[in-house]
Amino acid sequence: MSHPVLILGGTSEGYMLADRLVGVGRFRVISSLAGRTETPRLPAGEVRIGGFGGVEGLVGYLHQQGIRFVIDATHPFAAQMGWHAWSACQRASLPLLRLERPPWQPEPGDRWRQVTDWTEAIAYLRWLNAARVFLAIGRQELAHFTGLDDLWFLIRLVSLPDPLPPVRQAEWLLARGPFALDDERALLDRYRIDAIVCKNSGGEATAAKLIAARERGIPVVMLQRPERAPVPSVATVEAALAWLESVSANQGSAKTQQASPSSP
Repeated sequence: MSHPVLILGGTSEGYMLADRLVGVGRFRVISSLAGRTETPRLPAGEVRIGGFGGVEGLVGYLHQQGIRFVIDATHPFAAQMGWHAWSACQRASLPLLRLERPPWQPEPGDRWRQVTDWTEAIAYLRWLNAARVFLAIGRQELAHFTGLDDLWFLIRLVSLPDPLPPVRQAEWLLARGPFALDDERALLDRYRIDAIVCKNSGGEATAAKLIAARERGIPVVMLQRPERAPVPSVATVEAALAWLESVSANQGSAKTQQASPSSP
């Protein structure tokens, strides 16, 4: 019997988990992608793309598909989806796990300013008197940096937003990680970058820019992660697999006890 598992995905961890679960063969694996990338890489197993229509829509989907387990492997900054998953699983009485890579931590030599919103980030860029800024924040957040006509931006994205935000002085660079350290060094040097703005996404795929910035003494404005729903959390695919095995075994044991005749 296959156990339906819904992976709220889009991260490398979500893709790896889908691969492993499909290989196990005992789970029906459904990955949900937000659909913000025009040509997303499709994970193993079944795939659905797009929103659910809020908590109500997600509850309906969980019941319709007979989902037994939900794993939230969305981006660390996809907080709204995480809260929706928590509310829906509470209402549907389903176990929910958060699979999230650890955040980056500053190391000796780093010049980080950790901020809680983009207003604080822009204020710090002003304090730095930065002139040439590398924006590595994703296309959803670019509107916050429009109107800063005295700054020049290098904006790296997987795909261009439509329409393009009115950033007056910018070069658009389309690329998908992982990024090699030598390439990041060359990029910072070629574009004469004097500040970096990014989110604390964690992971190895995009960490090389932080090493290159440390080597060059370039300041990094780092947006901290938003508050997440109060659910069990693991940092690795192996730990998520162990959680699934444990929870599915407990569910099976509970069903066996319910089905067995009561003692005289």
